[in-house]
Amino acid sequence: MAPEPNLLDRLTPDEVICVESFGPGVSGGLRSDETSFIEGSVESRRREFAAVRSCAREALGALGAPVGSILPGPGGAPVWPDGVVGSMTHCAGFRAAAVAPSRRVYALGIDAEVNERLPDGVASEIADPSEWARLDRLPDRGVAWDRLLFSAKESTFKCWYPATHRWVGFSDIVVDLDVSGSFKARLSPGLARGAGFPRSVVRGRWGLLGTVVATAVVL
Repeated sequence: MAPEPNLLDRLTPDEVICVESFGPGVSGGLRSDETSFIEGSVESRRREFAAVRSCAREALGALGAPVGSILPGPGGAPVWPDGVVGSMTHCAGFRAAAVAPSRRVYALGIDAEVNERLPDGVASEIADPSEWARLDRLPDRGVAWDRLLFSAKESTFKCWYPATHRWVGFSDIVVDLDVSGSFKARLSPGLARGAGFPRSVVRGRWGLLGTVVATAVVL
């Protein structure tokens, strides 16, 4: 039996509306302009694309915002209605969307991953020696810490990019995970100032539910 979908609610403040779903997803329910973005895609991609937008439309409706097509913008980030900030994520068997009024929330990012170690060769590309030293000191609590580190950097990027429209790499974000369920992500002060981003250090939260580990950053 699938767990109750409440993971992201635990990681975000009350201003943020989160909708999640577990299971294989659905392939229908897309608008015609959305469908054009996945023409020729494999069925699994079509299902995830449609299912995460179903979550997003439900979240927008709960927020009282216009519910229409949710198209990828520059860089692939979803384009939200005026007055709304948001983020979407999906992994095998799970998808979620989070939205908030821009008058209350400056930016937000969410990410979900299957709780398993990163493939060989990937882990070395996402972390610097200081991050690896901290990961090595974390206790074995059934958490794939390297995957969680990856997720924390992804949610930080999803918070950063829509606000700045500038790319940053894994090496530009240094993450310090805490076993209590929080983390800090540091960008260089010069990078943040140059992009007009309000903070060089952002704080996020992480959680585990079933086989899914998720992270959220809300400014």
